Amino acid sequence: MTTVAARIRAIPSWQITLGVALLALGFLMAAQFLAEGPRVRYTTQERSVLVETALGLQSQQDQLKARIVSLRQDIGDLEQQGAGATTTIHDLNDRLGEARDAAGLSRMRGTGIVVRIEDSTTPVPPGGNDADYLANAADLRTVVGLLWQSGAEALAINGERITTTSSIIDIGGSVLVNQAYLTGPYDVTAIGAKDLFAKLSATTGWGEFVQTRRGSFGIGISWAEPDEVELPAFAGSVTLRESRAVASPTPVPGSEAPGSPAGSAPAESAP
Repeated sequence: MTTVAARIRAIPSWQITLGVALLALGFLMAAQFLAEGPRVRYTTQERSVLVETALGLQSQQDQLKARIVSLRQDIGDLEQQGAGATTTIHDLNDRLGEARDAAGLSRMRGTGIVVRIEDSTTPVPPGGNDADYLANAADLRTVVGLLWQSGAEALAINGERITTTSSIIDIGGSVLVNQAYLTGPYDVTAIGAKDLFAKLSATTGWGEFVQTRRGSFGIGISWAEPDEVELPAFAGSVTLRESRAVASPTPVPGSEAPGSPAGSAPAESAP
């Protein structure tokens, strides 16, 4: 023991100091190394997670961008379809309006004429037939048929709209038009071209009608050409169970059923 202590005392003090210093330095380096390892591993693991998160978000963003592009394309397609649908709707509304006008379901106004038919004021001669001196359904059917033939676009009798299904028949001392009982004088209002009356006058049937009814029996036949006439809409039932096309005969005085050829006169539906 004494020998070991003697040897230690024999070591120079600077060597002991250097050894202690080197030992302390070794401990410090070991401690630093041990502390650096977990930190590096922790940082590396954290970076991996962040990269994965960033890549996931980038993928979601790309998907959302693609979805936006797809939705914009869908919106464009819908807008084009909407424009086509709007055009179709407008076309259907125009066609519906034309059909309503042709069926008499719309009020109309335009250029035209008014023909008045009224009972005769001529005394009935002995042996004469009183009915011949009264304005009747046959007179009205004749005028209506001649007006259609002359290009009338729409007609009414005393405010009762005439359609392709209208009936004009005698009922006692009145005339039944559609479902309305009318009494004279009878005003037949027609919408048509400005030369409608000229066309009516040019027909053979009109001249014969005037000559026979006014010349022979004194039936009152007069007419007017106002700047504008207006017709009401048809107020009756429009239910039609069955129909078929038939050839239109040439209208003659006293024809039983009026036809309705298409007219070329300007007219418009009233609001």
